[in-house]
Amino acid sequence: MKKLIELYKDWAGEEPANIEKLAGQGSNREYYRITNSNGATFIGVVGTSRDEDHAFVYLANHFNQRQLPVPKVLKVSEDELRYIQTDLGHVSLFDAIRGGRDAGGRYNQKEKDLLFKTIRQLPNLQIRGARELDWTNCYPQPEFDTDSVLFDLNYFKYCFLKPTELDFHELKLEASFRLFAKDLTSEQMDSFLYRDFQARNIMLDNEGNPYFIDFQGGRKGPFYYDLASFLWQASAHYSFKLRRELIMEYYNSLKNYTEVPSTRHFARRLSAFVLFRTLQVLGAYGFRGYFERKKHFIDSIPPAIQNLRDILDLMDKHKEAFPYTYMLDMLRRLTEMPQFIQIEEPAKSRADGYKTTDSNVYQANPLDGPATFSKYDGKGPLVVHVYSFSFRKGIPEDPSGNGGGYVFDCRSTHNPGRYEPYKKLTGLDEPVIRFLEDDGEILDFLDSVYKLADHHVARYIQRGFTSLMFCFGCTGGQHRSVYSAQHLAEHIHEKFGVEVEITHREQSIHSVLPAK
Repeated sequence: MKKLIELYKDWAGEEPANIEKLAGQGSNREYYRITNSNGATFIGVVGTSRDEDHAFVYLANHFNQRQLPVPKVLKVSEDELRYIQTDLGHVSLFDAIRGGRDAGGRYNQKEKDLLFKTIRQLPNLQIRGARELDWTNCYPQPEFDTDSVLFDLNYFKYCFLKPTELDFHELKLEASFRLFAKDLTSEQMDSFLYRDFQARNIMLDNEGNPYFIDFQGGRKGPFYYDLASFLWQASAHYSFKLRRELIMEYYNSLKNYTEVPSTRHFARRLSAFVLFRTLQVLGAYGFRGYFERKKHFIDSIPPAIQNLRDILDLMDKHKEAFPYTYMLDMLRRLTEMPQFIQIEEPAKSRADGYKTTDSNVYQANPLDGPATFSKYDGKGPLVVHVYSFSFRKGIPEDPSGNGGGYVFDCRSTHNPGRYEPYKKLTGLDEPVIRFLEDDGEILDFLDSVYKLADHHVARYIQRGFTSLMFCFGCTGGQHRSVYSAQHLAEHIHEKFGVEVEITHREQSIHSVLPAK
């Protein structure tokens, strides 16, 4: 940061009045908000790759010459690892439409207006921004080509598809991949492909006008890609109707900048890029989730799989336009795997936050007559109790009077307590967590537990039961059982939003994750 301050002083002729480090956005670059003596603010950037920074500076200068809505670069260091740019404010499109996203895709009119403003500006950047652009300045490559497509498809294959253990013919799939890559790159590509066009990379001014940032990974390529990236982002939950309206808004705006294909051709080409982008995303989720064990990415897989189902359903209606038969059949089988068939989460009522018993919990055969229900039905809400314990000291008692729930034995998994560095630590400590996750045995064990627990919790909520108990035992109640109990508790709380009480009995630790 010291060199960044020196760069600012060289440009502004004064010390900054204040400098604040901003939250990272997933890259290695560091961002700082710099305030001068008059209260004006600027953004300072410290990068780790000269080529990446050079690409951003070149593109920003080129786009500014075209009077496009991007930040202005004010000063660049000689080594191009630091630069000062204009500050576009604190509000991103991602922040501005949070309400509709959190409501599961029910966007209000103000949020929709922001989306329409943004999508109208995209062709402006893609087409006008591409004119007279020297593509050799792009990073890490100048053009979207078959090699880059095949790289991403194989990223999906190795990081997502293979870990699912779905049976497939690798040579047939590779042949489909090559045909798909050839198709995606078959049209003339003379527009600017943003590559990371998402709501987080769009800032809004006081009038709600969009400004674009973080385009340093852009290159020459097809305009369909960015539209697919934006509208099929799984977490956005855009409805079919809203997507269709935004696509038409984009299509009509595109007419102002270039000759457009027929709507039929446009829709089919867009569908191919939606499929490609979905596979790209699943590859990233697989790597970050399955291999790096990052919960956010694991949780993002189900909506991405649903996106895949939707696009496959569309392609089934126009099979003649998508000749990658083996790949599409394989993807359909992927979406039908048991781990991707989600148990429908219980509906919530406005009265108490939970849907309790109704007469349709079980569908009985008419010959059986009406079903009877437990006296505990409909009492809700559910509280889940999770324990870790030592088998030497006995299984925990169930204070609810229900007689207990599940008891899992963790002693079959690799024990960190056998090694001196971990003897005084617990399953809540980072070194023990790393040991267990690097070994991987406990992760396979918990995968089976999660499937069982998810179904049970869902049914208990649906029936309006009030108490469910999970216990994890190991030799000393210190390492494996503590890790397992804590992770199951956090998993249930995140997925279902119910209150979870966690008791690590032998560690005398008790905590509560409150109902959401």
